[in-house]
Parts: sequence; C-alpha cells; structure tokens
Amino acid sequence: MVGPVERMEEPERPQESARRDFVKKAGSIVISGLAGAIPTCAALTVFLDPLQRKGQRRDFVHVASLDSLPSDGTPRQFSVIADRTDAWNKSPRVPIGAVYLRKTEANQVIALNVVCPHAGCFVEYSSAQKAFSCPCHNSRFALDGTIADRKSPSPRALDALEVEIRNQSEIWVKFQNFIAGHAQKIPVS
Repeated sequence: MVGPVERMEEPERPQESARRDFVKKAGSIVISGLAGAIPTCAALTVFLDPLQRKGQRRDFVHVASLDSLPSDGTPRQFSVIADRTDAWNKSPRVPIGAVYLRKTEANQVIALNVVCPHAGCFVEYSSAQKAFSCPCHNSRFALDGTIADRKSPSPRALDALEVEIRNQSEIWVKFQNFIAGHAQKIPVS
C-alpha cells in the first residue's frame, strides 16, 4: 500500500523572487514619494507666497500739521513714518522716507520727495539760494522742484507727491519712491 502522496511544492525560482521584490520596492518608493510630495508642495506654496504678492499699495500718511510750516514758503524736511511690509516682515511705525513740505501763497501745500531723481542721493535745501541742490552730482532744483540749471545731470524735476489737508490742519502725503536715472516717474514697487 502506498501511503498518501505528499505534494511537494516547487521551489520558487530566483527570477520570480527578484521580480516580486522589485515590484514591492518600486511601489513603496512611488507611494512614499507621493506621500512626501503633498506636504512639500504645500510648504513651498506658503513659503513662496509673499514673493508672489504685488508691492504694498501705499495710502496717504500723516506727516505734519499746517502750523509746522512757515508761512513765507520756506520748505521744511519731514520724515515719513508708516507701517512697512516686505515679504515676510511687518514693521510698524518706521521711517520709510522723507519729504520737503512747503506752503504756497494760495495756502496750499507742495510735497517733494527728498531723493534726487539722478542717482538717489538726498537733496538739501539752501535758504541763501532758495533752491535745492544734490551734493552728489550738483543737480540744482528751483523752489517748486523744477530743474534750475540746464547743466544739471538730473533727468527730471524733483518728484512731487500727492497732498491732502485733512481736518483743516493735518498734512497727509501719498508717499512713494521712484526709480532714479529715468526721465519718467516710474514708481518703485
């Protein structure tokens, strides 16, 4: 009598084992890559978002009071203090620039950016000459900001800024800087 026949399984071939291991490893790499890519993409989006935003729109900033300006039309320089936001940083109430303010005969106020349009130096006011001059390259500007000397290297007049008088005594200026060296006023973004 013959006993029960045991069925012997065939040993796995090394080629099939290697193929199965490859498929397992490749599948785990793809799944791990997808699992890691999702949070990485989300983090990059959050990190790079400030670089995608347009420059901050500048509103009017309170600079001075009408009482602080001489009635004879002599310009006075004032710092412009406002909140500054750039990319990831927000700094409250910091100096962002400076302006010359001048009261005219019609009791209006003229605001001129203190930056020379030629190369970006700060202009100075000379009360003896009743004019502005740039110490860097000798650009000269009249009291109203126009170019006073034909030899002046500045490509344009001093940059006039919008002004509002609020509450009959507060001077508000829409402050912005412009790119130096150009004949047109191109705002710095």
